[in-house]
Amino acid sequence: MQCIWTLSLLQLIALWANAAVLTENGLPILWDQAPSQLSDLPQADNVVTINPWNPLQRMSLYRILVGSTDKFMASMGTNDSASPLWGLPLQLSWKLRSGRFVDPTGATTCGQEGDPMCISANSWWACVNYYLSVIPFLAAVQKGLIGDGLIQVQVQAPAEAAEDYCTSYTDCSAKYPDLMAKWEEFFQTLKDVSASEISDFEKRDQILGAFWAGETLSLSTASSSCKAKMSYYSSPEVAFAKSWLNAADYVAAAYFQSSLNNSVLFMRPLPSRVLQEGDSAPNIADLSTEENHTLYVFGWMARMNTILLGAPVKMWRSAMCSDKAREKGRELLQNLILDPKFAVSTFVSVLTEMASSCTGLST
Repeated sequence: MQCIWTLSLLQLIALWANAAVLTENGLPILWDQAPSQLSDLPQADNVVTINPWNPLQRMSLYRILVGSTDKFMASMGTNDSASPLWGLPLQLSWKLRSGRFVDPTGATTCGQEGDPMCISANSWWACVNYYLSVIPFLAAVQKGLIGDGLIQVQVQAPAEAAEDYCTSYTDCSAKYPDLMAKWEEFFQTLKDVSASEISDFEKRDQILGAFWAGETLSLSTASSSCKAKMSYYSSPEVAFAKSWLNAADYVAAAYFQSSLNNSVLFMRPLPSRVLQEGDSAPNIADLSTEENHTLYVFGWMARMNTILLGAPVKMWRSAMCSDKAREKGRELLQNLILDPKFAVSTFVSVLTEMASSCTGLST
């Protein structure tokens, strides 16, 4: 299995040699320029103030988070790029590079070519990402993984739509108690599991389960909180955003290990620009074959889930009933999303078989 996976990675990397660039020197864009320590951020009277509306400072949240948790991630792999947290800064890279942090209202130049060091608070994508960056970071500080326990962290409110965002651990915990608790649970799991005597395989499974529980709840919370901002976008972009959220349910249930390399592989074929009226995959002329394929597959998955009243996602979750089933699920997703020759009918038949097998095990 490992040899097949390695061969597949090499084939896909060759296929996407000219795909969207998400990294610089093998790391997420802006990574090297972003502050790597809490002490590198603006501080006064033992209060660190973070401006998440600046791409460098939002990326710094991830750089500090990844660096602070590396010592707990030994079970993930043999190098420091195996942590599932790498998927988060790479999401940030893609959203930044594809123009999804630009002010969609057009009222400001935020995020445009002349104002690149700006993330618009009006952006739906930036809003969703807030729940995947600021919330986990504040939870990690609270659990003692970041900082010395004496420094407080304050988050700068945006110039516009300030009421839409929480700005401190106390504020965010009051507004989103379940979400903050879920991320605190993840960081506690990291500490507990890494010190336990169980096998690395079991450690990895527990860490990934807790990580995706946090990310799934972040996306669910953000989907509700950021919903009004969707009105600023074209109908194709709105449809894609919804299909992206739907696809995340599949990825999460399979406990995808969002390491640096795996995340680059799965994010490269995401659309490299905001979709406009008239865009219809798989026939968008200025997007690559891989981008068109991903858009088409995501759209198909979302439509089927809507038509069948959520049954496909429920079936997928029930099919991910064991570590072996999740491994097969990850392979199935890889084929569906990354291989244009893989038929959706094959996906459905294999999923049905997997779900039946799990049902048989539980009876």
